Amino acid sequence: MKTMIEDLMDPACFPDPTRRINLVQTHISFVFIGDSHVYKIKKPVDFGFLDFSTLEKRRYYCEQEVKLNKRLSRDIYLGVLPVVLDGGRHRIGEMPGRAVEWAVRMRRIPEESLMKSLFHKGALTERHLEETADLLSGFHANAERSADIDHFGRWETFKVNTDENFAQTREFVGRTISPEHHELIKGWTEAFYSENAALFEERIRQGRIRDCHGDLHMEHICFLNPAAAIDCIEFNDRFRYSDTLADIAFLLMDLEFQGGADQARALWDLYARRAGERQMDRLLTFYKVYRAYVRGKVIGFQLNDPNITDQGKAEARGAAGSYFRLAVSTIEREG
Repeated sequence: MKTMIEDLMDPACFPDPTRRINLVQTHISFVFIGDSHVYKIKKPVDFGFLDFSTLEKRRYYCEQEVKLNKRLSRDIYLGVLPVVLDGGRHRIGEMPGRAVEWAVRMRRIPEESLMKSLFHKGALTERHLEETADLLSGFHANAERSADIDHFGRWETFKVNTDENFAQTREFVGRTISPEHHELIKGWTEAFYSENAALFEERIRQGRIRDCHGDLHMEHICFLNPAAAIDCIEFNDRFRYSDTLADIAFLLMDLEFQGGADQARALWDLYARRAGERQMDRLLTFYKVYRAYVRGKVIGFQLNDPNITDQGKAEARGAAGSYFRLAVSTIEREG
C-alpha cells in the first residue's frame, strides 16, 4: 500500500478538480497545492510549544486554524475535511472510510498577490503599504482583550518565550547560529528585561495586549480585494496573545530581511499614525530581534525533519543563519 503522501500526489484523490498537485513542506505541515485549492495536513510532531502528536489534536488545531484566520481573511479558509483511507487508498473529502488525518481546505491565493512576490518584482507600492497599515491597525484595535490576555504582556510571562527560544536552539549552536551570536542575543535580551520592566507594564495599561496574528511575515500578507492576512498562529495561544507591537514587528523585520529597509520604515510610519504609536523605538527593536530569532529557530528545525531532503536542509541552514545574523545586526544598529 502506498503512503498517504504518495496517494495524495494523485489529483484524483482531492474533492476539487485539479490537473496537478504540488507538495510543499514546512516544519509542521504538508501543503498540497492544486489548481484552485490548497490542503494543509499537520505533521504528527511535538515541539513542546506545539503538540500535534495525536489525531484528535490535529483535528482540533485544523478547526482552530479555520476559525482564527477568518478574522483577517474572510473567504480564504473553507473548512476542515477528513483524509479517508478508502479501499487501501488515501483520499480527502467526506466519503465512506476511516479518517486517518484531517486537512484544512483553502482557496489558492495567487502567488503574485503576496507581499513577498510583489516586493521581489519591485511592484510593492505605497498604496500596498497603506492597505497593510489599514488592515493591521484596524485588526489590532478591535482584537480581543481581557485580563487573561493582559497577563501575556508582562515581561515575566513573555520571558518564557525567549527562554524557550534559547533552550531550543542550543542543539543548533555551531550549525545555524554561532556560539558568539547565541550568547550575544541571549545576554542582550536578558538585559532588556531588567532595564525596561516598566515599559511592559505601561503597554498593558494602554490596552496594547491583544489576541493578535502571531506570524505576520511577508508570505502571509496578500493583496486581494480586500487585503488579507493568512496563517495566524493557531497551535499556542501565548504566541498570539501579545503586544500589538510584537505583531507588526514581525512584518517589519521580514521586510528588512528581504532588503526592504525603506519599505519597513514607511510601513511603520503609516501603521504608527493609524495606531497612535509614539516613542516606541526601543520596544520595537526588542520585538524585531525576538521575531528574527524565532524565524531562525523554526527554519532550523527542518534540519531534524526526516521528510526534508539534504538540499532542503542545506537551504534551511542558510536561511536560519541569515535570520540570526539579522537579529545581531539589529542589536548593533538599533539596540
